[in-house]
Amino acid sequence: MVAKHSLRLALRPTPLCRTEGGGTDRCFRKIAVAFLLAVLFALILATPASAAKIDDQFRAWLGNDLWPEASAKGISRKTFDAAFDGVKPNLKLPDLVKPGERATTPRKQHQAEFGSPGAYFAEKIVRAVTAGGRTREAANARTLAAIEKRYGVPGEVLLAIWGRESGFGAAKLPYDAFEVLGTKAFMSTKKEFFRTELLAALEIVERGLAPVGAMKSSWAGALGQPQFMPTSFLKHAVDFDGDGRTDIWNSTPDILASIANYLVHYGWVRGRGWGFEVMVPDSVSCSLEGPDQGRKISQWADMGIRRVSGKPFPASELKAEGFLLMPAGRSGPAFIVTPNFYVLKQYNTSDLYALFIGHGADRIAHGDSNFSGNWGAVGGLYRSDIAALQRALEAKGYDVGSADGLPGFKTRRSIGKWQASNGRSATCFPDPDLVTALK
Repeated sequence: MVAKHSLRLALRPTPLCRTEGGGTDRCFRKIAVAFLLAVLFALILATPASAAKIDDQFRAWLGNDLWPEASAKGISRKTFDAAFDGVKPNLKLPDLVKPGERATTPRKQHQAEFGSPGAYFAEKIVRAVTAGGRTREAANARTLAAIEKRYGVPGEVLLAIWGRESGFGAAKLPYDAFEVLGTKAFMSTKKEFFRTELLAALEIVERGLAPVGAMKSSWAGALGQPQFMPTSFLKHAVDFDGDGRTDIWNSTPDILASIANYLVHYGWVRGRGWGFEVMVPDSVSCSLEGPDQGRKISQWADMGIRRVSGKPFPASELKAEGFLLMPAGRSGPAFIVTPNFYVLKQYNTSDLYALFIGHGADRIAHGDSNFSGNWGAVGGLYRSDIAALQRALEAKGYDVGSADGLPGFKTRRSIGKWQASNGRSATCFPDPDLVTALK
């Protein structure tokens, strides 16, 4: 309202337009200057809060909003003040909504798990995990055997997760967890999620499980070598080496056992693998993908789906439930996966991530052998383009899960259904032509 009023004042005839002594040119110059000043004033009013103002708002939020809840949960003033001593919002973190701005779908994709499948499975990346895993498998054989006996999770699965999450501890954690979690709880697109995690991080310090100085994290606030969010640390981290401390930063037994405990909590089935690479005939629609469309593995076989190895599915698996997985649609390898695949996905909610762990575990156990199928040149769209495609599908009545710009299984199979109903060959993956067609 103020900005519009200022512009109207600049355009209204005023004494500036009198031409005595200066002529018409001088009059118009004065009008131009007044107009530009009014526009500048309007832009200043519309500009989001400066970094200094955001810092002040953050400190007020800490004291007036977060502290009362933290105190009610048993966090002492000493712990709270130590956690946020010198902490300011980190405005370089992704997925923030600054004061004065509105939330929008980011154009770029910051998570590799939702980008190009081919890039995600680059051989140098997979081999770093599998080679490192085999080395550590020999060095930690007794520990891994003891963990598998207790939890039922194969050692190679734990090693693949450890390697992928932190390079077996080599990856640096450059962020202060309270800076990251505080920033995101204050002004991210998922404020409530990060608020819960921030309060859990305070609880970790309050209970003496880790000092403030040790709370180093990733850009998303994940802790230690297993990259646990604080709530996961409180629920799943274990002291497996028996020294009286739960140390996911330095203790290899604690790190590996904590990962196993996490997977068991989410339903890891002892004795089953994660899945099989398969060939899917054209007669089987890629829109049959998903954890809610399971069938007995014998039924998938009856539909013509075969293992790429040429071997039959194990007899023990035929009566068990399996699920079709085509993470790049028809432009990449296909799989029949078990419920354990979706347990792996609980660790990081990405099909590519869970597949990487399963594939990496197989290679640690059996040697380096890549997928039979090749990844096509897909996955290069902007996240905002995929979100636009998802919204278009939603408008037509399709369930894409969420119009978040991430091509999950619901989006992939909705694409396949739309393609089939419009006389197109079903590919079940977003591409530039689809974005244009659906817009």
